[in-house]
Amino acid sequence: MSSKIVFVTTFPAAADFARELAPTGYELIITEARSAEYNTAMATAEYLVGFVDMLVDHELYAAAPNLKLIQLLSAGYDRADIPAAQKARVPIANNGGANSVAVSEHALLLMLATSRQLVRQHGDVAAGRWRGNNLLALHELRNRSLGIIGLGAIGKKTARLAQAFGMSITYYDIERLSEAEEDALGVRFRLLRELLAGSDLVSLHVPLNPSTQHMIGAAELALMKSTATLINTSRGPVIDEAALHDALSNSRIAGAGLDVFDVEPPAPENPLFGLNNVTLTPHMAGPTFESNKARVRNAFDNVQRVNRGAAPLWVIPELEDG
Repeated sequence: MSSKIVFVTTFPAAADFARELAPTGYELIITEARSAEYNTAMATAEYLVGFVDMLVDHELYAAAPNLKLIQLLSAGYDRADIPAAQKARVPIANNGGANSVAVSEHALLLMLATSRQLVRQHGDVAAGRWRGNNLLALHELRNRSLGIIGLGAIGKKTARLAQAFGMSITYYDIERLSEAEEDALGVRFRLLRELLAGSDLVSLHVPLNPSTQHMIGAAELALMKSTATLINTSRGPVIDEAALHDALSNSRIAGAGLDVFDVEPPAPENPLFGLNNVTLTPHMAGPTFESNKARVRNAFDNVQRVNRGAAPLWVIPELEDG
C-alpha cells in the first residue's frame, strides 16, 4: 500500500509544484486544511506538508495516528503547538532554508531602499516634484557597518550579499561560530549591546520564541546610532513596535525597513504608516517563484528520507532530542 502524503495549500501555484515534484510510489492528496477531504485523508496519512498555521495544533495528533513527519513549507514555526508536538513525538521539520536566498535578497532590498530613500523619491517624482527635496540624506552601503542578529541560513546569506556591497559585518547569535568559520564568512562576533551601538544598519534574522519576543525594545533602540537603520525580515514581535515608532518619530534612529509586523495584517491606523522614514512590505520577503518551488522540493526530499528509514533533516530545535 502506498504511503500517503497530505499536501495542504490554498495556492494553485503550490499545488502545481506538488504535482510536478511528487515522488513516484506515493499517494498525494492536495487539499485545504480542515476540509472534509483533509479530515478523511489524515486518518491514514503518514506525511503532512504545509504551512504551520494550517496544520500544527493539539487536535492534529489524535486525528492522524499514523503520522511520521510534519513537513513545513515555512521557515518559521512560532504558531505551532510545541508542547503537543513534544508529547506526540512526531518530528516537525521546517523548509530547510528554501526561502533563504529570497529573504536575504529582500533584506538587502530594504537596506538599499532605506539608505537611498527610494519610496520618498518615488513619491516626489510621481507628485511632480522633480528633485523637489534636495536635502535628502542619501547613503551608499559601501564601507557602512552591518550588524546581523541571528546568523542562521538567512543571516549567512545576508552577510555574503552585504560583502558584495563592501560592507563590514558583525553578528550576534547564541550559537557562536568558530574563529575559522568567522574568517571564512568574513564576519566578527559582537555582544548584542556592542553590535547595536556600533552598526550603521542592523538586520534581524532570528526565530520568534520566548527569548526573542521584543528583543529589540526601547532600551535596545536607545543603544543604536541616531543615524542607524533597523531592518526586520524575521517576525514582527521580535521588535516592540510601539518603542520603534517612538524612536523613529523622535529621530532616535534614522529609519527602518520592515517586512513583518506585530499583528498581521496590521491595522489601517498603525502609526508606522504615518512616518516618512520607514519602508514597508507585506511579509513578502520569502515567497518568490524560485523559493516556492524549493520549499516543495525540500519537503518531498525529506518525506522520502523518512520513508527510507533515515532521520529527517531540519527538525525544529525543540524536537531534536524527541
